[in-house]
Amino acid sequence: MSFDESEESELEAIRKRKLAEMQARAPDEEQVEKARQVDAQKQAILRKILTQEARQRLSNIRMVKPEFAEQIELQLIQLAQTGRVKIPLDDSQLKEVLKRLQGQRKNIKIRRI
Repeated sequence: MSFDESEESELEAIRKRKLAEMQARAPDEEQVEKARQVDAQKQAILRKILTQEARQRLSNIRMVKPEFAEQIELQLIQLAQTGRVKIPLDDSQLKEVLKRLQGQRKNIKIRRI
């Protein structure tokens, strides 16, 4: 009889661990889902404000510099929402925006002595 009770207590301990693991993962899954939703909304907005060629240029930038592409996307969305750019933005207009944004970035050079 004690053997069955020890098995049951082991099973109960395993169940509790699994439940705790699932509960610990739940917030992460919620955050991932929220991030997916935000990204989907962002991509939908970018499809409205950029032409196909401009979106292709932006995806090429994302492959090389993902953080810079993220900044560009956010700034493009802000510019479009405030009406500071003509919609849809074509590739040549995106190049001009990129030149302006690139000029704002500070280049840090390290010289060895």
